[in-house]
Amino acid sequence: MKAVVYQGPFDVAVQEVADARIEHPGDVLVRVTSSAICGSDLHMYEGRTDADAGMVFGHENLGVVEEVGSAVTRVRKGQRVVMPFNVACGFCRNCEKGFTGFCTTVNPGFAGGAYGYVSMGPYRGGQAEYLRVPFADFNCLVLPEGEENEADYAMLADIFPTGYHGCELAGVSPGETVAVYGAGPVGLMAAYSAFLRGASRVFVVDRVPERLRLAEQIGAVAVDFSSVDPAGMIVEETGGGADKGIDAVGYQARGHGDPSQEEPAGVLNALIATVRPTGALGVPGLYLTSDPGGGDEQARQGRLAFDIGLMFEKGLRMGTGQANVKRYNRQLRDLIAQGRATPSFVVSHEVALDQAPMAYDKFDRHVEGYTKVVLHP
Repeated sequence: MKAVVYQGPFDVAVQEVADARIEHPGDVLVRVTSSAICGSDLHMYEGRTDADAGMVFGHENLGVVEEVGSAVTRVRKGQRVVMPFNVACGFCRNCEKGFTGFCTTVNPGFAGGAYGYVSMGPYRGGQAEYLRVPFADFNCLVLPEGEENEADYAMLADIFPTGYHGCELAGVSPGETVAVYGAGPVGLMAAYSAFLRGASRVFVVDRVPERLRLAEQIGAVAVDFSSVDPAGMIVEETGGGADKGIDAVGYQARGHGDPSQEEPAGVLNALIATVRPTGALGVPGLYLTSDPGGGDEQARQGRLAFDIGLMFEKGLRMGTGQANVKRYNRQLRDLIAQGRATPSFVVSHEVALDQAPMAYDKFDRHVEGYTKVVLHP
């Protein structure tokens, strides 16, 4: 089958690989119809992780069940399904508590598994023609029949629940003001989710014009950090600071003074300055324990210069960690089905699988309006 294969930094290729197949009675085989490129994929694409050449990418996957293992009882052949990027067993202690992003079964020695991602287990990605789904009764979310809302439902694999998770970590409540740093797909989904949760005003901070325009289209206040001090501006606009803040950038944050330079803790520290005393931060943005491309030895070990003193002084709370997609995807699916949510507004391009190398390059460079790409095998 064809798949997107990592060759090395800034180099992916569509190659023939061994066919995905059922390996356990609880598996299903899915014919992939949509697989999105995620900002997290770019970390590997840029060589900023320990990913090995030959890895098949793709953790945002949707398709049709082609084959069902003998132990599968709920999922049926022919159903359209979307899979959380988290691979989870459903029965370990963390899964039972709803922390499916931290399953202790699927990736021994590590809390959490995912498709096609470095250090997240042996599960090949779905930027391919077919995908093996383990623990399928638990991991497959069945979608309405047909082909409607395909791009919307594809967002349920990761970015829509992850953006919502950022709001959940911060505890966004009706009437509150929210500052979202990062207007990539997750940041836009966080802003969108904040409005779904009843936020009165949402500020979105970025420097890419296309992204800021999308933020304005959903009713957010766009803040271009290349021309203003975002923390100062938001504190002034809100009369003391936003109620809640969300980091949708992670460890590759760019500096306010010089956007060409990385400041790994830049967004975290900006949020501490932005959020009012006793407010809260949600941090779904990715931080790694190992960053081979870090600017100094501390950054390469995932250790950042974090303003803990000011955070303590202001009495701020912070929630972190990857999204437990299963906590949210069913409800978010139903919002889409009822026409209450259309997360596909972030999708800028839908292209064939063979065009993946071009799409990775343009998405990574933020050119030609590439904000979110869906691949169709």
